[in-house]
Amino acid sequence: MGLFDDLSRFLENRLEEFLRNNPHLELEALLEQLRQQEEDTLKLIAELKLQEKRSQDEILSTAQEIQLWHIRVQKAKNAGRQDLAAAAQDREAALLREGNKRWGQMQGLKERLAQSQELLRKIQIRRQEVQAKATEAQTARTQAKTQQHIETDGWWNPTSSYTSGLDDLEEKFRRWETQDELEQMKRNLGK
Repeated sequence: MGLFDDLSRFLENRLEEFLRNNPHLELEALLEQLRQQEEDTLKLIAELKLQEKRSQDEILSTAQEIQLWHIRVQKAKNAGRQDLAAAAQDREAALLREGNKRWGQMQGLKERLAQSQELLRKIQIRRQEVQAKATEAQTARTQAKTQQHIETDGWWNPTSSYTSGLDDLEEKFRRWETQDELEQMKRNLGK
C-alpha cells in the first residue's frame, strides 16, 4: 500500500501545482470533486436505508420468534414439562440476545444514516457556494475578456467605443459627405 500512497500523494501534489498555475480551473475541479462526493454520499444513504429496512425486517422476524417461544414456554410449564420449558426458555433468551444485538446494529445504522444525511446537506451547501464563486469568476473572466477586446480592438473599429450621441453625429457626417460627393460628381459630369 505504501507505493500506492506515494503515487497518490505525488499525483495530488501535481494536481495542486497545476491548479495553482491555472486558478480558473481550480473551482471547476472543486465542483467536480463535490459532485462526486455528493453522488457517493447519496449512494451511501441509499445503501444505509436498504440495510436499515433489512434490519427492521430481521428485528420483526426475531420478535415474532420470541413471541412464539414465549408461548411455548408457557404451554410446557402448564403441561408440567419442565424439560421442554427450560429448553424453550433457553431458546427465547438466545432470541432476545439476538434481537438486542440487531436492535443495536439498527441504531448504529440510523446514526450513520443521520450523519450521512448531514454530510450530504453540508456538501450541497458547499457545492452551491463553490458554484456561486465559479459563476462569479466566469463572469469576471468574461468581463475581463470583453474589456480587453474593447481596449485592444477599439481603435481598429471606430464605432465600437462611440456612444449613441456620437453615432448620430457619425450618421450626419456620412449623409453630408455622401451629399457632397454627389454634388461633386454632378459638377464633374456637367463639365
